[in-house]
Amino acid sequence: MDGRRIEAYLGRMEFDDEAFVLSARAHGETGAIVDLLTHTHGRYAAHIAGGASRRMKPFLQAGAKVLASYRARTSEQLGSASLEPMGEGPSALFDDPLALSGLASAAAVAAAALPEREPHPGAFLALEALTSALLHPDIWPAVYVRYEAGLLQDLGFGLDLTKCAATGSLDDLVYVSPRTGRAVSRGAGEPYKDRMLPLPPFMLGAQAGLSNGDVGLGLDLTGHFLEAFVFAALNRPLPPARVWLIDRLREAGRL
Repeated sequence: MDGRRIEAYLGRMEFDDEAFVLSARAHGETGAIVDLLTHTHGRYAAHIAGGASRRMKPFLQAGAKVLASYRARTSEQLGSASLEPMGEGPSALFDDPLALSGLASAAAVAAAALPEREPHPGAFLALEALTSALLHPDIWPAVYVRYEAGLLQDLGFGLDLTKCAATGSLDDLVYVSPRTGRAVSRGAGEPYKDRMLPLPPFMLGAQAGLSNGDVGLGLDLTGHFLEAFVFAALNRPLPPARVWLIDRLREAGRL
């Protein structure tokens, strides 16, 4: 029996884990409630004593990576946590408002889509990869699309882009069925192309390259399935931060 299970059996919940801050809000005069995406334990809310202080504020920003020590008297209770920063976090992006918008959107989508207290290490690793890519303006919008595709995969709604759903062909995959999330070849999809979602080549592999308009098509694709498979069941729209990201990318000519 591992440490986490022993603690839960004894009525307590305690763990130390790497985490990303997804959101934070003030609680009382000096504290904060922070939503964390941990590496091995999933999404947890925790009270942070002194979270409203000037010292704590920089690493309670959405997307900040921290080492979290979580403690709760019972497994059902809102616990408390102490946090230690890991790396520069969002402060490294202060001169790039567009990248900060990408980070805010990624955190908001994860916070709204992931269930609480359910391990989703794939979502953590996808967010970790995106935070590294945000330092590279030319590539991060495409990595953001892959992040959302990875989130869908980790939630059990992964897109199947390996072969044509109709013929089994591995070649000339240019559409995705909006109902199933499976790829469709040009020939098989042509009669129904007005009902298909375009599949940008970069989503098939890193060697495919990136053309103008591809990021917008990718965001349309992942946004459709996030709405259809995840947020519809939760009776929620896509988070406002994601809508703002689309607007900012369009204004910047990145779509």
